[in-house]
Amino acid sequence: MKYIKEMRKHIGHETLLTVGCGVIIEDNGMILLQHRTDEDNWCIPGGMMEVGETFEETAKREVYEETGLNVTSLDLFGIYSGEQCFVRYPNGDKVFSVQVIFISKKYKGKLKQVDVESRDHKFFRKTDLPVHINPRQILFILDWVNGKEIPIIN
Repeated sequence: MKYIKEMRKHIGHETLLTVGCGVIIEDNGMILLQHRTDEDNWCIPGGMMEVGETFEETAKREVYEETGLNVTSLDLFGIYSGEQCFVRYPNGDKVFSVQVIFISKKYKGKLKQVDVESRDHKFFRKTDLPVHINPRQILFILDWVNGKEIPIIN
């Protein structure tokens, strides 16, 4: 977040290009979603990359900060971009974010339910997703629901 705050000093509310990393945490065929306090919707754990981090470091850090869980294995699920990755926040800030999404079925720790960014965490079945899903995440959540193949990288 330091990088974003510093850039905002220079560009004001103009569009900032960022990299977001998130993790689809799957357990027994269910997905972990968090109910965000800022936009009052459900999304996967994740957040913005800081300067010098790898994609994996960002994903693991964000999952831990937001859920208290340590993901112990990450597989690339997909990279998402396009119009659905643009947002204008209530304060006027504009962001276009490239989303690097991982999937993990291995994690350790105790799930913390409430923090500054979220009010609840819950595992959902593919057939019982909540109504208010973050519009910038609906594509990869639906890809998960529809059984998207995980790419093999050699």
